[in-house]
Amino acid sequence: MRLNPFNTDNIQVRSSGGAGKAGGIGCGTIIIAAIGYFVFGLDPMQTASTVESVQQGSQQAGPANTDEEAICNSSEYAREACNGLQSLNQTWARTFQEQGYADSFRQPTLDLFRNGRVTTQGCGSATSAAGPFYCPADETIYIDTSFYDQLAQMAGNRGDFARYYVLAHEYGHHIQTLTGVSQQIRSAQAQNRRQANQLQVLMELQADCYAGVWAGKNRNLIEPGDIEEGMEAAAAIGDDRLTGGRVSSENFTHGTSAQRSQALRLGLQGDDRQCDAITNIG
Repeated sequence: MRLNPFNTDNIQVRSSGGAGKAGGIGCGTIIIAAIGYFVFGLDPMQTASTVESVQQGSQQAGPANTDEEAICNSSEYAREACNGLQSLNQTWARTFQEQGYADSFRQPTLDLFRNGRVTTQGCGSATSAAGPFYCPADETIYIDTSFYDQLAQMAGNRGDFARYYVLAHEYGHHIQTLTGVSQQIRSAQAQNRRQANQLQVLMELQADCYAGVWAGKNRNLIEPGDIEEGMEAAAAIGDDRLTGGRVSSENFTHGTSAQRSQALRLGLQGDDRQCDAITNIG
């Protein structure tokens, strides 16, 4: 995807995680814990604490690095993420403005770390094993860039659009926070615990749809093969594929491969209002 180079005046980026020592968290552990988050709906903070308790040599994070220019230029993945964040900010700010809600839009912060530990402001702490997540309390997207290597293995490709899809999905959760959908779903889950997983699936599918909306509104920047990469990534982290049939559909939390691909495809039409119907539980 041909995104413009980032401008640090238009994004909020920091890095809170330290580099892991040799013998720290391994790739296999990252995949296992990421599956716990993506599939079983485990709280990423709880997952991280569990994994961390059995790991040795994980380095504690120091004070957050707020040198945005240095962070964004620290690796190819970081530059790519900053380019994506800038595009997402511009796209969603324009969307909110067009619909008369310009005052409701706020940019999220992107926290990039690698093989370390991160402490959020309101959602606890996590190691790299938690996988990408969004914390509504501090309106921050947390991404351990080493996850992208694992995504390439799971999705079977190393295209940039698969990584943009992950970032755009987490950004979708930020949109849900701004619109109040996240709070609505959490309230409904508290009132009906038996439906909690099904409600979680709706929220995750809407975030997939929002990821598609961003791409759909920037079709002029999409390159051949991008859409296929996104569909492969969405399918690769479907509940049914990751669990291999070992978990019943009633316990799914993010949706099947087909549902996730369908939600992404719906969003690609570029109309975020079509995504709104996914979580209409009124």
